[in-house]
Amino acid sequence: MVGELRREIGYCSLHERLDTTTSPAAVSSSTSSPPWFIRELIVSGTREGLDAACARGRVGGRPIVATPEIIRAARDLLPNPENSITSIAKLLGVSPGTLYHHIPDLQELRASGRVPNQLSAD
Repeated sequence: MVGELRREIGYCSLHERLDTTTSPAAVSSSTSSPPWFIRELIVSGTREGLDAACARGRVGGRPIVATPEIIRAARDLLPNPENSITSIAKLLGVSPGTLYHHIPDLQELRASGRVPNQLSAD
């Protein structure tokens, strides 16, 4: 295609706003894609891939590890001061950060030794 452009054949694309009919310098600049155009191609391809995966029933993102059963077990173990947050997390197979994320008043619970309202049994 580049050879054809050099034979004084112009190329005009309305979508990419690329017109090689106006200046010879445009021909050389059009042979290498600008970074914004490459990025748009990548974004477009990624969106198409995600849409196709969604149509097949696939869901993206990290799997949820903190099930209601795990949170309930953590609630039962947290009031005991002999259980550290790290040991509870290890016992339940989650990270301490997961417990902190799903039980926002975790530090207050440990400091006060009581179960806050949101941690009481359902």
